[in-house]
Amino acid sequence: MSSDRPLDSARGRDKGLPRRVLGSEAARGLFVDEVKLTLLDHQSLDWGRIHRAVYLLHQHLRYQYPAPISNLRHRLMIVPPESYGDQQRVAYHVEVSDVPAFSTTRRDRFGNHLIEVRARKVAHAIDFESWVLVRRAGVQPHRLPSRALSDPRFLDPRPLTHPDSILLATARKLAADGATGVQLAHRINDWVYAAMRYTPGTTDVSTSAGEALTLGRGVCQDYAHIMLALCRLCGLPARYVSGHLLGEGGPHAWVEVLVPRPDSPREAVALPLDPTHGREADLNYLTIAVGRDYADVTPTSGTFIGSSPGRLLARKRLGLATAELAAEMATGGEGTISA
Repeated sequence: MSSDRPLDSARGRDKGLPRRVLGSEAARGLFVDEVKLTLLDHQSLDWGRIHRAVYLLHQHLRYQYPAPISNLRHRLMIVPPESYGDQQRVAYHVEVSDVPAFSTTRRDRFGNHLIEVRARKVAHAIDFESWVLVRRAGVQPHRLPSRALSDPRFLDPRPLTHPDSILLATARKLAADGATGVQLAHRINDWVYAAMRYTPGTTDVSTSAGEALTLGRGVCQDYAHIMLALCRLCGLPARYVSGHLLGEGGPHAWVEVLVPRPDSPREAVALPLDPTHGREADLNYLTIAVGRDYADVTPTSGTFIGSSPGRLLARKRLGLATAELAAEMATGGEGTISA
């Protein structure tokens, strides 16, 4: 049985009340005092000793419009799935307020938790606020069936990862000595990290991998798209990951490379690599959604009828609520650090 709090029916939802609630109303009590909660300083922890950790993610998105809009159709991908690898969603609560709206949730084709919101009219603004508790049981191998290794969704190019001549030449060079699997995945990750310079404001959500590589600058999304393009050119299935990294103010992106599991021919493993930081993703990372590229996992997007675009104001708080230490060989004991 899942420990996740069930979806609440939100009495009166179909009547278009000012506040739409997703998740459990009971779960909201877990987050009432969230603003007062002192979270752990993740930088002071000895991560090598952490066995399990519980994360609190609080996000507030507000769209403001200079004039009334109508027929809003909005998509949110800001809550992680119930279970993903070693990650378990404990509870969540989402509110849509300030306007009469109808909200539903479903799983998309990649298993992501998708929230869809509809509103007939928005006079000035609409708010989306979410609270999520997630537990991670150490960094455990994320096992997949072996058929994932031949999934065309993670092997075929997309507009954002379509290879140009530079990417093609780079892929040939990286795989020239016959390296495969984990070794090649790490090599590509290291190469992208060294080839790019993190520079906000030089690219946007429509910038392709080839364009970003030509610039030599970009943000985590660009690093991930370049790595995806190179992995797929080298025959490595790979997928885009949207999530969060402790200590960063905005969302983060990295890559999962799907490789055979050495001790089990019927299974594959999702190897999480972060080309922006040149390392393997660890317990500092929280996964929200996966897809072929950024277009599949956009955290917030939608359409409406109106004369002017809206303005997005966003804030986020991510931190550790508790961290459990692994058993000490010398003492045979375990300990829990709480805020």
